[in-house]
Amino acid sequence: MMAAMQEPNVPGDRYRTGISPPAPAEALAQAPQPVPAVAHGARPLSCWLVDGLRANGFALPRHGAATPTPWQLIVLVGLAEAVVLGLARLQVSGPAEFSLRSALAQQWPAALVLWFAWWAMAPARQRQGGVDAAGNGGLAAWFVLFSWAALVPLMLAELLLASDARWPALWQGGVRDLAFGGALAALLAWALAALVVVSRRFIGSAWRTGVFSTAMVATMGFASWQFPEPPWMPVEQAPADSPQLVLSQSLFEAQQALWQRQVQALAGPRSDRVEVYGLVFAPYASENVFRRESTMVRELLEQRFDARGRVVHLLNHAETAATHVWATPQNLQRAVAALGARMDRERDVLVVYMTSHGGQNHQLAASHWPLDVPPVGPEMLRQALDEAGIRNRVIAVSACYSGGWVEPLAGDDTLVMTAADATHTSYGCGSRSELTFFGRAVFDEQLRTTWSFADAFARAVPVIAEREVAAGKEDGFSNPQIRVGSRIAPVLEALALRLSRQDAVASANP
Repeated sequence: MMAAMQEPNVPGDRYRTGISPPAPAEALAQAPQPVPAVAHGARPLSCWLVDGLRANGFALPRHGAATPTPWQLIVLVGLAEAVVLGLARLQVSGPAEFSLRSALAQQWPAALVLWFAWWAMAPARQRQGGVDAAGNGGLAAWFVLFSWAALVPLMLAELLLASDARWPALWQGGVRDLAFGGALAALLAWALAALVVVSRRFIGSAWRTGVFSTAMVATMGFASWQFPEPPWMPVEQAPADSPQLVLSQSLFEAQQALWQRQVQALAGPRSDRVEVYGLVFAPYASENVFRRESTMVRELLEQRFDARGRVVHLLNHAETAATHVWATPQNLQRAVAALGARMDRERDVLVVYMTSHGGQNHQLAASHWPLDVPPVGPEMLRQALDEAGIRNRVIAVSACYSGGWVEPLAGDDTLVMTAADATHTSYGCGSRSELTFFGRAVFDEQLRTTWSFADAFARAVPVIAEREVAAGKEDGFSNPQIRVGSRIAPVLEALALRLSRQDAVASANP
């Protein structure tokens, strides 16, 4: 009976209640549907390009939930870097060579910034079982957009620097420098702001974004300070009819014999007075100006400072291979050691004069093709002088950015002077120059009227400034530097007094 009282579970009964059974198609539509895989999947290359360019205008990425494929990551990051490197080439007018070492040295901050980003995104990865509530695509998506987010302001900054390097400025002075510096600072601020905005999208947390941004700026600033050398360096072309060095076994043997003869010919010290010894170093063979200037300095030391027979002249030039020992780092060290062994290391004075092109990394350029000659830095020279035990040192460096040599070489027993400060170029090292502005003013002019290196430098600085203005130097005053140690000053004063008296006697008794 109970069974008879139950309503039968048949379609007709449901129809009587007014509820119709769903049709097969309707039932399928009501069933839960899976989220399309494309929501967190890959996107075409063009989507990443558009998203990256939009980020330059502080627009949030529309495809940040996607994940780039490995080849997309390589292509997109490599293309952005290639654009920046290509525009950096415009900063060098004329022939230039690409320095892979400098380019790679500027890339290590990217690895550190990647680590900072990985740390900053850690909480976002842990939400909802490893998926960010915002649906971020992860570190790879961030890195692709990060590489493109600041590309526009960086391109404009490179073009600004290129225009300053290639074409004469419309006006000179402080107003021009202020306008140029302000424009460059604004572009860099734009780039940093775009990077922060796109990173905020992936990090989520405001304080973690702040920490990441601070670490990013500090890393990039430190890299620019420690690795300022640009990826493109100018290459001076020798005239088509200029002589070329021909390497042969006989030439190598002749160089060794020449070195032995010059070392053995060095005059020894005298017990009754302080002697001047000299080391002149000109490692850039492609420019005749360095040959002329180093020869002038050698002759000046021999004639004005009574250093005949006490000067070692190292020179790279195709026409002087039979008369001058090559200016290589190894020969520089050997020459310092040989001079230290012959002179009175505690009393005599060694004058070192170095002339060449200089880089922003404070390395002295060297070339003597086809001979491979590495550049020379101040630390190498300082180590050689210390190991030789030479106490009294006068060091002059005629090169761009040579102010970076002052701190490594300075000391109580050292006078060091440079043709420029650490951030400016010097002038007069072109193929048409007779002498550099520094070498001409300090050594060829002022030191012919005085025996005081400090006085000659002081008199030469305003002369150099006037000549740079007249020549239209565009990147500011070279700002030559000098540092005189407390113990070397009285030694040089006594030397100047003795040489002036000796010259007076010679003039009175021709």
